[in-house]
Amino acid sequence: METSPTTSITLTVNGRAHTLDAEPRQLLVELLRGPLGLTGTHVGCDTSQCGACTVLLDGQAVKSCSVLAVQAAGRAVTTIEGLSALDAPLHPLQDAFSACHGLQCGFCTPGMVMSACALLAENPRPTDAQIQHALEGNLCRCTGYVNIVSAVKQAAATMAGGAQ
Repeated sequence: METSPTTSITLTVNGRAHTLDAEPRQLLVELLRGPLGLTGTHVGCDTSQCGACTVLLDGQAVKSCSVLAVQAAGRAVTTIEGLSALDAPLHPLQDAFSACHGLQCGFCTPGMVMSACALLAENPRPTDAQIQHALEGNLCRCTGYVNIVSAVKQAAATMAGGAQ
């Protein structure tokens, strides 16, 4: 059995530098879930349709199943695990998803939260329509999206320090 050649890459994941070997065809999601053990990034569809694998790459929301690991070399990746430390309070988005019942089975939640995080970094006071647009690439089979939009609005208000 022949093995594929690997390339040594260095990337920063959740604030910590990692140097790893990656095959040229290895997806970022595989690197995150495999060698790095960050299983909060989910694989839902293998076709980049569902958004469950969404992470932040240099602050931009990307579907990590559509990015090669070698494309992340020298860049910063933030996963759901990187939003708050284990011994720290939840990130306002995580808190709001819980408080507003913006999750049920939880499978899509990491991708939804990461997409919302990118939105709020660009637009701290989004309208419902802007939230819906930002989450268009994320599918949820459980909640009907109403509570997810409410959660993003609550987090925006919390992060901005006031009511929307």
